[in-house]
Amino acid sequence: MAHKFINQIEPGETIDNVYIVRDPILRSTARGDLYIAMFLSDNSGQLNGRMWQATETIYKALPKPGFVHIQGRSELYQNNLQIIINNVSVVDASTVSIDDFLARTDKDTKQMFEEVTKIVGRIKNPQLKAMVGEFMADAELMEKFRNAPAAIKMHHSYIGGLLEHTYNMLRVAVAILPLYPEVQADLVLAGIFLHDIGKTEELSYDMAFSYTDSGQLIGHVVKSLLMINQKADALRAKDTQIEQTVMDALGHIILSHHGQYEFGSPKLPATAEAFMVYYIDDLDAKISQVTAAIDKEPGDSNWTAWKNALQTRLYRKRLE
Repeated sequence: MAHKFINQIEPGETIDNVYIVRDPILRSTARGDLYIAMFLSDNSGQLNGRMWQATETIYKALPKPGFVHIQGRSELYQNNLQIIINNVSVVDASTVSIDDFLARTDKDTKQMFEEVTKIVGRIKNPQLKAMVGEFMADAELMEKFRNAPAAIKMHHSYIGGLLEHTYNMLRVAVAILPLYPEVQADLVLAGIFLHDIGKTEELSYDMAFSYTDSGQLIGHVVKSLLMINQKADALRAKDTQIEQTVMDALGHIILSHHGQYEFGSPKLPATAEAFMVYYIDDLDAKISQVTAAIDKEPGDSNWTAWKNALQTRLYRKRLE
């Protein structure tokens, strides 16, 4: 049976196919009946799934995450498409084509990484140059950097997404830095390259996009700072000194790049370089969210459904 991709599903369809199940939760209705809420996904997108009249036995049998065969139907609920599940069974991962389920960047990762290398190669400050070089020399880490997603579902949520996000941000910085000569370009470029490096340890993407235990407990912001301190220690062991002022300036960018406390930022931006990294990061993430939401919306309506993360519906019609 040909795989029915998530972005091909319309309301009112019979569903009989394999998807990745993620984050299943056993809940009870107001009447006390059990049901299971979950996410169902493949490489084209993700939908909410609901299984009514569920049991604890069914819930415990579900992989977290993993592949399941779903039988049910699709329907609109509060203008959002979801799948109502009648039957679910676990599927052996060896029997499916993983490329159908893990989204992957459509950009050339080799070309993007080469361009990233060239851009950070412009850094002249010897201490920042040494710090970036220490990360670049870590072949295992750079392999993870080239393959990791940038997020589970918010933006650039696909294999190679972290590299693409960093590449986009560096290109924006290169374009606008000449307009702001008072901003320290080397610090901005190093900050962008390293701002999300902790996602290589925060996120798991071997079967589905999820958080590692360490990622859940610590998070990528703190992990990035810890990794920078580890590399600084390695450099000092080789008699390459990294001054505390450099560590503080770079660390501040890492700790403030989410921009606002409510977005998980331990610190608010307090330098020109931190503000620049924050706004470039937010711009690239938002545009990724918007374009993905528009592209993946089923049907031909001029408007998408309400997007909670963006707090709006999106207008889809393009100018001729």
